[in-house]
Amino acid sequence: RAPEGMQEYQRMTAHFGRDLVQMQQELHRMKVATKEQVKNIEITREVNIILNITLSQNTSMFCQKGSFCHRLLTLVLKDYPVELPKAPDFLISLRAHTVWEKTPVKLFCTVSGQPNPVVKWFGFSFIFQNHPITSVYLHCEIVLFDCRCAVTDSGVYSVVATNPHGKATSKATVCVRSECVNIAFPLATLFGIHPSKLEVTLLESFGVTFGTEGESVSLVANMVVVPDLPNLPPEAMWYRDDTLLMPSRWAEMSIGGGVAKLTLPHLNKDDEGLYTLRIWSKDGTAEHSAYLFVKDATPTVAGAPGAPMDVKVSDVNADYILVSWKPPNTTHEAPITGYFVDRRKSGTKDWVQCNDSPVKVCKLPVHGLTEGASYHFRVRAVNKDGISLPSRMSSGVTAAEVEMIKIEGKYDIAIGQEELQGVYVTIPGPPTNVHATEINKTYIVLSWTPPSPRGRAPVWYLIEKCVGDSHVWQRVNTAVQLRSPRFPVYDMEDMKSYRFRIITVNKYGSSEPSEPTAPIQKVDPYGVPSAPGQVIASRNTKTSAFVQWEAPKHTNNLMGYYVDASLVGSKKWFPCNHRPYKHTRFVVHGLVPGDTYVFRVQAVNAYGLSEESQESASLFIDAALSTPSAPYGISLLNCNGSSMTLAWKRPKNTGGSKIISYYLDKREAGSVDWKEVGPHPAVHRTFTVENLTSGVFYEFKVQAANLAGVGLPSEPSKAFACEAWTMAEPGPAYDISFWEVRDTSVLVQWKPPVYSGDCPITGFFVDMAKKGSSDFAAVNVAGLETGASYVFRVRAMNAKGVGKASDVSDPVCAKALPGTKEIVCGVDEETGDIFLNFEACEVSETSKFTWSKSYKEITESSRVSITSSGRHSKLTFVNAEKEDLGVYSVAVTDTDGVSSSYSVNEEELKKMQELSYNIKHPIVPLKTELNYEILEKGHVRFWVQAQKLSSSVNYRFIVNDKAITSAEGYKISHDVSTGIIQMTIEHFTKANEGTYTIQMQDGKAKSQSTLVLVGDAFKVALKEADFQRKEHIRKQGPHFSEYLSFHVTDDCTVMLVCKVNLANVKKETTFTWFKEDEEITVDVPPNPMSGSCSLPIPMFSRKDQGIYKAVLGDDRGKDTSVYDVSGKGNDMYFITICVCSSASDLVLQCTPEGIRLQCSMKYYTEEMKTIWFHRESKISSSEKMRIGGTSEMAWMQICEPTDREKGHYTIEIHDGKKSHSRTFDLSGQVGYSVQMCYMNYLPSVDRGRVVGGLPDVVTIMEKKSLSLTCTVWGDPNPEVTWFKNEQEIVSDDRYKITFEGGKFASLTIKIVYVEDSGKYSINVRNKYGGEFVEITVSVYKKGEDIPEPKLGQSKSVATAKPGLLIPFCTNLTAVNLIKLNSLYEI
Repeated sequence: RAPEGMQEYQRMTAHFGRDLVQMQQELHRMKVATKEQVKNIEITREVNIILNITLSQNTSMFCQKGSFCHRLLTLVLKDYPVELPKAPDFLISLRAHTVWEKTPVKLFCTVSGQPNPVVKWFGFSFIFQNHPITSVYLHCEIVLFDCRCAVTDSGVYSVVATNPHGKATSKATVCVRSECVNIAFPLATLFGIHPSKLEVTLLESFGVTFGTEGESVSLVANMVVVPDLPNLPPEAMWYRDDTLLMPSRWAEMSIGGGVAKLTLPHLNKDDEGLYTLRIWSKDGTAEHSAYLFVKDATPTVAGAPGAPMDVKVSDVNADYILVSWKPPNTTHEAPITGYFVDRRKSGTKDWVQCNDSPVKVCKLPVHGLTEGASYHFRVRAVNKDGISLPSRMSSGVTAAEVEMIKIEGKYDIAIGQEELQGVYVTIPGPPTNVHATEINKTYIVLSWTPPSPRGRAPVWYLIEKCVGDSHVWQRVNTAVQLRSPRFPVYDMEDMKSYRFRIITVNKYGSSEPSEPTAPIQKVDPYGVPSAPGQVIASRNTKTSAFVQWEAPKHTNNLMGYYVDASLVGSKKWFPCNHRPYKHTRFVVHGLVPGDTYVFRVQAVNAYGLSEESQESASLFIDAALSTPSAPYGISLLNCNGSSMTLAWKRPKNTGGSKIISYYLDKREAGSVDWKEVGPHPAVHRTFTVENLTSGVFYEFKVQAANLAGVGLPSEPSKAFACEAWTMAEPGPAYDISFWEVRDTSVLVQWKPPVYSGDCPITGFFVDMAKKGSSDFAAVNVAGLETGASYVFRVRAMNAKGVGKASDVSDPVCAKALPGTKEIVCGVDEETGDIFLNFEACEVSETSKFTWSKSYKEITESSRVSITSSGRHSKLTFVNAEKEDLGVYSVAVTDTDGVSSSYSVNEEELKKMQELSYNIKHPIVPLKTELNYEILEKGHVRFWVQAQKLSSSVNYRFIVNDKAITSAEGYKISHDVSTGIIQMTIEHFTKANEGTYTIQMQDGKAKSQSTLVLVGDAFKVALKEADFQRKEHIRKQGPHFSEYLSFHVTDDCTVMLVCKVNLANVKKETTFTWFKEDEEITVDVPPNPMSGSCSLPIPMFSRKDQGIYKAVLGDDRGKDTSVYDVSGKGNDMYFITICVCSSASDLVLQCTPEGIRLQCSMKYYTEEMKTIWFHRESKISSSEKMRIGGTSEMAWMQICEPTDREKGHYTIEIHDGKKSHSRTFDLSGQVGYSVQMCYMNYLPSVDRGRVVGGLPDVVTIMEKKSLSLTCTVWGDPNPEVTWFKNEQEIVSDDRYKITFEGGKFASLTIKIVYVEDSGKYSINVRNKYGGEFVEITVSVYKKGEDIPEPKLGQSKSVATAKPGLLIPFCTNLTAVNLIKLNSLYEI
């Protein structure tokens, strides 16, 4: 805390701490005083009774009962009670005070005694005046300081009361504080109080705690400390298994404010154990202990073992440390095969694995450490499934060989061994006492005593070994400079003995070898312990058991024991402790009340776990047997003048066993002698006491008995008068009990009055009040406040009125028991019986399930049967009908009110009856009804699929009332895995028309399905079967896998395609194309071995219509595929689909004759259905408007355009199903601009253009010379450029380009080849415009026919495009040019 905040903290501590201390002291004082006062009152009462009896006996001879003398004496005894001698006693003791300076202080107390005691007050060293007492109880007080109390008046004040029979003392501390005093000043010094002088009383303390590795747990104990001084808390010590704990990163401790707390911030199994809090007080020590269980964290790999624990380091040397640990418990995991040890230098975060292979024993010597470095270690366990989580790391340890020397008893000085050498030597001597300190099958550890003297120079050691008695010595630590007198040796063969010797070396030289060791062999000297002996389990509490066992015969350095438990019948074991327990007895906690367990034990040492012990006898978990507590609440139910009927409440603690009887005693009021009521005990909690005297008052007490014996007697009842009841109203109800306690409701039950009055009981009133209140009110016992406690009473009523109220019930808390479950209604899946099932959340060994209908116990009934086992009870209806409707309830005896109820109504009963009928009369549920399908050979399969079938299913097919079996032509089978039952008819004919039925039975379940196959449905099935039969025959030879179909290529060629099944094709198989039964000759014969054959039809038109046929055949047969292109209005449908999708937008072009609207497309012919429209009017070709086209374009020429030709123009192309249109708007400003363009074009006749001479198509044989010559015109002379396939041609050795006289242009190719085929073009242009003309050149080889477009060959010769005129319009504005370019792409 910062110094500047200390003063405020001290002020607030003083302000709030004072009131808290006073409240704690007052509470403690009142508890003690009340206890003493109750004892004194009881003693006084008993003495008065004895004196009354004595005086009554002495005066009985003089005063008869009822006489004036007797009554007078009774009054005298009542008004003047006889007082017995009594030693002084403080009924109210002195109370401590803490006050400010100059504040008055008043001490007071109450003391009793006979004769009256004399009171003396004592301060530090003075005595106050005496205070004689004049009455039995006297209130004494003394004013110590009127208005002048000072800090020096603080101290312990006492009062002493004495009389001839004894002396009593009471003390109190008075603390006077100054306003300027620093609270941080130790009050212990001021007052002379030591923490061990405080009075400490433990209140609520921590109980058995369960945690998991990685979690945080706090153990808290509340206490009352007198005086509670903020700066002087009690001295508290925490222990784990008798080991004192100190504050560390694993344990945080605090005490103050009446609370002692131990926090474990990160649990490990190292933390498991018995925790004890020990607090020193003036009376000695106050202690509390409870066990903390820590279970394994979830492993990263399923099946991996738990982490090891208690990692310790020992035998620390300069470069050697021995690490040891304890193995984890394994119940369901695979056995541990070894361990990995990791180390980490202090101040780093990286862990380094120390051993390359798992070590099997729980200790590992680690060598090769850096001298002077500090290390931490951790361990991981390994089994076949994986590696465990790491253990908690060990405490830090420094690898050094030093001698610790204490200076003045409190300072540690570390001195190296070399510095302790007093004799100066150079060559060291040999080591002595060479021997093996650790021997097992994995390694041995050699140890020796360093030479003395060895000199001040640092030494190291060399180790040599030899096999057996040979004298061939071999160096062991060749690569390691060993500085510690310890070394682990691993490389030793089994069944061989070795001898070792050591040589000391320093910078001056080496010593002689030491004496060799005796022969050492690698063996396990101990091994795991033997199994523990007999295991005995007994009851402890409702959730724990006491388990003890015999120690194993061979302990072999035992570490402790692991205890496992298993539910009877489960065969699954779980660990009861997770850290080895040292003793042969253990209390297993966390068990479920009412379950039955068996236990086993394993012994643990460094080599692992022993075999399991024999299982204990099964143990039912319940509290240990003891005698019952006292009954209570004795009430009178009826009296006839000579007998009384009594009732009482059962003991709150039955002692873990059923109450078998009650013993009653009676006595007359005023008597001290108790007499047994009768020779036989009562079995029930009501009993009629006979042979009583009318008019006499009687008192009763009851004792309960169980198997453990007779318990304590109850408190005597009130004195009941033996007078006959004659009132007209009923007597009190009794035995109020609570069932079905839930969070907002409770069921109240009681027994009717024994005395009913003059007429029968007609009803009851139930009154309720909260605990501690006397305001009862009539209530409907629902809608209670969760967690609140209530008390009830019951009043019976008849025609004469309301009778006496019952005794007030015990309080009941409106909160359901943990794990409470309700009754479940269901139907048995095997038998179909309707049942009510209940699982109790709590049972005892003597518990019984009591079923009731309408809250009347069911004892014997022909309507239901009841079975109970463990926590479960089932009520089964024999044959549920309407008379079984009602409310059913169940209660579990000898529990804390475990019960439930269930209302069976008519609607629910109907549902359960339907479900019961379906189970008792089951059907085989079907996924699909009987159906059929046609198989590939023309076989017909009839099948049905069930949701589930067993291997014992029986079935039969019935066709037209005749049962069918598997025979020739019929195959019947089923598949249990899929639930399919099927029948296959191999020859399906007209005789198979009719009704098909399948009947099946699977266990008790039956089912039937029918299919009617007659009339049209049968004809369809028969036709399909015939087709499949023929298809099967066809597919035996060569055949098509896909019949003829068509598609259109990107160049608008129609392709007829079919696919061949390659599995049935061979080299001899032929493929032929036909049109109208006339064979089509193609350039490349089709190859059926390729799997696909196609026939291209370029430039599809009406002449290509007809019936096309593909024939595939060989010696096994043939298969034919036909496609009809017969010409029924859709001749161009095939090609038009492609054309329409490629049609461009309408484009405007100016020509010498006028303007032209043209639409480009991949392929065009006049046979296509194209229609032109102007303003929605169809256009016919005329002199004014000419309609035409080329192979790649459709156009319309408007000659000499005028204003009448303005408007919308549309072209529609029909593909046989729908039309595709393109539109151009030739109106407004656009029309004016076009007209001006045409007018300006007329004078521009001097533009560059081709006048003539070029053909559209040129066909030439290979190796000839080709010359393309034309006449051009233009003024001024135009420029001429030649292109091939849109690439400009440059004049060279093969290509010669000439342009003579500005009129004659030519392109000459000296020798042409097939590669020269392509599209050639000439571009003629001057400033007024130009023209672009295309020529298609086709080169063929010598001997080949001149190619022409025909069937079976794609288009190879192209026609020339018409000239594309792009006029140069001089009079158009810039705006008009932009519009034309953007709208029409001119």
